[in-house]
Amino acid sequence: MSTQAVRNYESDGFLPAADRTPSGYRIYTERHAAALRAYLALVAAFGYGTAGDIMRALHRGDLDAALGTVDRGHVQLVRDRETLEHVRAAIDHLATRAPQPTEATGARSIGELAHLLRLSPATLRAWERAGVLTPTRDPRTGYRVYTPADVRDARLAHLLRRGGYPPTHIATVIRQIRDAGSAETLADSLTHWQAKLTAHGLAMLDAAALLGTYLRMLDLPAHRPVTSGRASASSSS
Repeated sequence: MSTQAVRNYESDGFLPAADRTPSGYRIYTERHAAALRAYLALVAAFGYGTAGDIMRALHRGDLDAALGTVDRGHVQLVRDRETLEHVRAAIDHLATRAPQPTEATGARSIGELAHLLRLSPATLRAWERAGVLTPTRDPRTGYRVYTPADVRDARLAHLLRRGGYPPTHIATVIRQIRDAGSAETLADSLTHWQAKLTAHGLAMLDAAALLGTYLRMLDLPAHRPVTSGRASASSSS
């Protein structure tokens, strides 16, 4: 790592401010080294933006905000695992298209599907332009109508997109499954994404350990051990 990178990390609030010598040189301590280790581990686990948010929150003394950001990352990992299991359960049915949308088949509007997947309608429209989704149109209103099969494809697209696949690749995977009725491509993608989830979880564990080490050095008030009432009464006696 270059010295300029370290200076930039300090300037951006990812490291605590360094003291200076009389001649103006920065003085870095083991606390700065621990902060750097924690930040780099957080980048591997959560990405640059989230890692930066966590470290800046710590350095302004807002432990709850930092831990809340970490918690949201774990919640997202849980959602990803749930989505993966949902798609796995649907593999045997991916080659079967649903009937035309009716009330009974559970057709959804673009707003309903966006809410279901926690996406924006604009994202679903972009996927349609890329060939990922192929909703029908209500003949009376012209509005998009998503059948259960479309919802299934959208769940798969959401999973693969989070796995880093571009929309063109996702469209190819879904089209192959639709046309050929084969789940081999999907199975390969799911195996790859499962490995990424495992690596992501392990990276979070590594980051938690290094972040805990750094927190003990900061000695924030909320991080100090809480003494029970019984222990306090015992010691005061």
